[in-house]
Amino acid sequence: MIDKISWITVYPEIVLLVMGCVIALVDLGVKSQRRTATYVLTLLTLAVVAALQASYAVGQTTLYGFGNMIVSDPMGNWLKCFATIAVMVTLVYGRPYSADRGMLRGGEIFTLSIFSLLGMFAMISGNNFLIIYMGLELLTLSSYALVALRRDNATASEAAMKYFVLGAMASGFLLYGISMMYGATGSLDITEVAKAIASGHVNHQVLVFGLVFVVAGLAFKLGVVPFHMWIPDVYQGAPTSITLMIAGAPELAAFALAIRLLVEGMLPLAFDWQQMLVVLSIGSLLIGNLAAVAQSNLKRMLAYSTISQMGFVLLGLLSGVVNGDIAGTQNAYSSAMFYIVTYVLTTLAAFGVILLLAREGFESEEISDLAGLNERSPLYAAVMAICLFSMAGIPPMVGFYAKLSVLQALVSSGQGFSIGLAVFAVMMSLVGAFYYLRVVKVMYFDSPITASTVSAPFDVRAVLSVNGALVLILGIVPGGLMTLCAQAIVLTLGT
Repeated sequence: MIDKISWITVYPEIVLLVMGCVIALVDLGVKSQRRTATYVLTLLTLAVVAALQASYAVGQTTLYGFGNMIVSDPMGNWLKCFATIAVMVTLVYGRPYSADRGMLRGGEIFTLSIFSLLGMFAMISGNNFLIIYMGLELLTLSSYALVALRRDNATASEAAMKYFVLGAMASGFLLYGISMMYGATGSLDITEVAKAIASGHVNHQVLVFGLVFVVAGLAFKLGVVPFHMWIPDVYQGAPTSITLMIAGAPELAAFALAIRLLVEGMLPLAFDWQQMLVVLSIGSLLIGNLAAVAQSNLKRMLAYSTISQMGFVLLGLLSGVVNGDIAGTQNAYSSAMFYIVTYVLTTLAAFGVILLLAREGFESEEISDLAGLNERSPLYAAVMAICLFSMAGIPPMVGFYAKLSVLQALVSSGQGFSIGLAVFAVMMSLVGAFYYLRVVKVMYFDSPITASTVSAPFDVRAVLSVNGALVLILGIVPGGLMTLCAQAIVLTLGT
């Protein structure tokens, strides 16, 4: 018999699942071209779920349910809350764009978004390999359908096929790695796997072999080199509203997946997986920044930017354990969590501006399309500039403190190699500043290619203004979010 605590751990997931089905049925009777009723019901559902997750997170309790297969802890609850808000913001930004391109003929975009979020929840809360894999598949299958939602567009169909083929390969890597872990430890429960590895009575070679495949699967979900090639093609080929759906909330789930598998499940193998993360982070910082310099397509540039930003997240993850000493884990992993949360916040605003500038028959994807934006709309140019400065790590934007916290975690390890990595990361950030500032130059100093003013619905303007302001405000007073991340990691690892 399932106890009461088990049900408490999955109340938000139950609400999502039930409402996803209800919204799909309600949409059958909606006649509006913009699916107003479906849209409002979806946002109300997500708002309730976000409030539920926030209340769980504030309670600072850790609960295990369904035979330890599900865990509800502060880190997971905050990440699920932020992921829900990210999906809400994505739908607000993407609705006018999707309507202009015939993507709202049915309500699939809303139901698929809810089910992809449900997959993220399973990835974040999974304390069992099978639950995590089930969540991963629910997220990826929903994402494939979303990318292909613009059925009459050959570019979107091509992007969906590339995403599907490479995603299937990455899922195979992760599943094979999990099967090796099961073979070595005899358990699918992450807690039991950690105990088995710590006991030292398992074959180390089999563990490391499985670990290689697990890290490869994680690297694909994070989009780091050399598993990055799907990102530029999918970002560019997918409808921009769907690009944001892939670029935002799923990164939070991928981070949680890394914490669950590598930190909670395989911390005794930290020496092995940290070496792999070093190679992945160096490659991501180098290739991501250098390739972005050569791009003229804004979405493709932001794709390579994402690759380099994920390299920074890996720097935080790899600096936790030093020569077997786990004293620095909380500082390192909280800096990585702070980085991923602020990255998603900034990405939402940047793509929000791109979506806002797009109109029927015009995508606004090239960097040159932003020429003279300051003359046409000073507010939207300012929001975009704030986001670009943040991604470049220029104070007082929140991206500066995100980079600083990761670098501080690296340097505080006291290892010469870690300090060298920090210097390399700073040098790559200088390269990155070039292509970010190039876009700012185009917006403020180039002549506009059109005299048309930029207009948007009230909800889009309001959310975008708040989004842009948060990137600046959290940079001026980052302490609250930093403390939240630190407490979440401390309470989660403490259990």
